[in-house]
Amino acid sequence: MLVKNWMSKSVITIDADDSMSQAISLIREHKIRMLPVLRKGKLVGVLSNTDLKRASASDATSLDVHELLYLISKVKVKDIMTKEIITIPFDFTVEEAALLLIEKKISGAPVVDEKGRLVGIITRDDLLKVLISLSGFGKKGIQFALQIEDRPGSIKDVTDIIRSYGGRIASVLGTYESAPAGFRRVYVRAYDIERERMEQLKEELKQAATMLYMVDHRENKREIYS
Repeated sequence: MLVKNWMSKSVITIDADDSMSQAISLIREHKIRMLPVLRKGKLVGVLSNTDLKRASASDATSLDVHELLYLISKVKVKDIMTKEIITIPFDFTVEEAALLLIEKKISGAPVVDEKGRLVGIITRDDLLKVLISLSGFGKKGIQFALQIEDRPGSIKDVTDIIRSYGGRIASVLGTYESAPAGFRRVYVRAYDIERERMEQLKEELKQAATMLYMVDHRENKREIYS
């Protein structure tokens, strides 16, 4: 899944010569945390809430409201923006983007094309939407967390069991994290399961794998086994 398919393409930007007060107005109006800064259409910096707070913090305690308003109307974006820009290529995978945001401890970054032109912005909120989409959570249903043998066909074994009870598979996610050698953990979300046969389904799954938990999002029921 590529960044270009999940980024926000309608980017709110600001010019380097605009004032700090204009930046504050844009951030409040559009309820965003960051503004890419342009000069003659070229990306030259990024202005975040953190930059704005840092710029006004030192003077805020010594100025009255009118003086502070005057100050922020005179300060230019180019004087307070972050000039060392962290950008994300539009053809990065969302996993690469997420890792970069975590490593740099930032909430989002401008997305650029192969020529370095601004084409979008990707934020943690966008990446959370990816997670929800991948997990199939929008369909609610039931999520089964299982520890299974790491062998060919082991995932099919458990999904076949779920399908035999009317279940339609919305997503299957897997990881080796926290699983002992020779095993893996899988998270299966399914819907349309025959609820009156749930107890039988759980017993059959327990025979095929180690059940870690089950969450029924429709009924808001949670059973934690391990």
